[in-house]
Amino acid sequence: MDSYSTHDLLEAKRSITSTLSKCEKALLKLQPGRSQHTLTVRRIAAFHLALDLIDRELAKGEEAQA
Repeated sequence: MDSYSTHDLLEAKRSITSTLSKCEKALLKLQPGRSQHTLTVRRIAAFHLALDLIDRELAKGEEAQA
């Protein structure tokens, strides 16, 4: 996997967090069982996974510096 700078990871995390928040707000307005609802639920899960992976990479970087 490519190596990303701490700045790149933090910027990606900020962007994903913002989009995740917007998706969670939109989800409240979507009707369950519809394709847009399903898509948004899956998108939210993917964003949570991406944030976890970014946090792992940031933690690795902190460990390497210690």
